[in-house]
Amino acid sequence: MGKKKVVQKSGDANVEDKVKVQGATSSKKIDNGFVYVNATYNNTVITVTDNNGNVVAWSSAGALGFSGPKKATPFAASKIVAVLAEKMKKSGPFNLNIIVKGVGSGRDSAVRTFAAQGFNILTVKDATPIPHNGPRPPKVRRV
Repeated sequence: MGKKKVVQKSGDANVEDKVKVQGATSSKKIDNGFVYVNATYNNTVITVTDNNGNVVAWSSAGALGFSGPKKATPFAASKIVAVLAEKMKKSGPFNLNIIVKGVGSGRDSAVRTFAAQGFNILTVKDATPIPHNGPRPPKVRRV
C-alpha cells in the first residue's frame, strides 16, 4: 500500500480556536417555532424547529420503544409530545405553529397534548399530500 504522508501545516496553530462550533444544546431562548407532526399508518415522528428551520428537538414512537402497530396510536403520540416538552422546557420554543402531515391516528392526539402541556399554539396547518389523480392504481387483486 505504501507509506502514509504526514503534511506539516505552516501558519497558525490555533485554527481550531477560530472555528465556531455550534452545539446541539444551545442555551439561547427561542420564542417562536414550528412543530412538524408526521403521522403515518406505521409510525409517528414529531420534529420541533425554530423559525429558520434549524431542528431544536425531535422524537418518534420507535425511538421511545414502541414497536409494531403500537407506534401509530394516539397514546404513543402523546408520549412523544411529553418527551419533547421536557426537551423544550429550558430553551423553547413556547409559541408554536403546528404543521400536521399524514393520515395516522396520532395527529389529533399530538396537537391536543401540546395544548395540554402549556404551549401557546398560534396556527395548525394540515399539509397532508393529496394526489390530483396521480399514477395509475394497481390491478385488482385476485385470490
